[in-house]
Amino acid sequence: MSLSLHAPPPFRAILFDLDGTLLDSNMDVFLPHYLRLLSARVSHILPPKEFIAHLLAATDAMVANDGRATNEAVFAAAFFPLAGHPRAELEPIFREFYARDFPTLAQHTRRKPEARRVVQRAFDLGYAVAIATHPVFPATAVQQRLAWADVADFPYRWITTYENSRSAKPHRRYFQEICAQIGHAPEQCLMVGDEAMDMAAAATGMTTFLAPSASTRLDDATPEPTHRGTLTDLVALLER
Repeated sequence: MSLSLHAPPPFRAILFDLDGTLLDSNMDVFLPHYLRLLSARVSHILPPKEFIAHLLAATDAMVANDGRATNEAVFAAAFFPLAGHPRAELEPIFREFYARDFPTLAQHTRRKPEARRVVQRAFDLGYAVAIATHPVFPATAVQQRLAWADVADFPYRWITTYENSRSAKPHRRYFQEICAQIGHAPEQCLMVGDEAMDMAAAATGMTTFLAPSASTRLDDATPEPTHRGTLTDLVALLER
């Protein structure tokens, strides 16, 4: 882990990524199972390949959101016309999916024993804590994944979901929105994550901590992380 031995942490708030960081979840593995189950739910209405193509196109629209509306609204505006079926018809099916099928996807993730310890320590030390997960899923999917990671029961200052976000990673606006919600300037925040899209927070002035996972793929365009290490190393940094 790269960190100074003497200088105290300059931050007062911590933003935790979820997948790959607090939850051992490789999206390259998880997403195909997710798409298969969800497309099966609507297969009586849309062929799976067609449904998935429309879903991914609407997700791309969310990621490109310029702040004009919530990610949920941007998704809806893109997806339902492509699908050719009204929101009132499809949304009850999606709700059923998240209630019955999505919980079974927990088998494709693993709990990190150190995740609860680091989140608990952050609260114990008085940091403002937010969950900064890629906001392309509804709140129910985020809450379920937090439960799979055994970190759902903390009083987070903010949790990003597609209902409450108007941007997405890696855009600067996404991190700035969180700062506005938690009442701390970017320079007072630490972003903890495992992907290049998390390290993009450095563009706002945030301190960053890279906790590598199977999904970690950095390139020359990725800002150099301020710190690197395990979640156990992060505990040591917070306790300095």
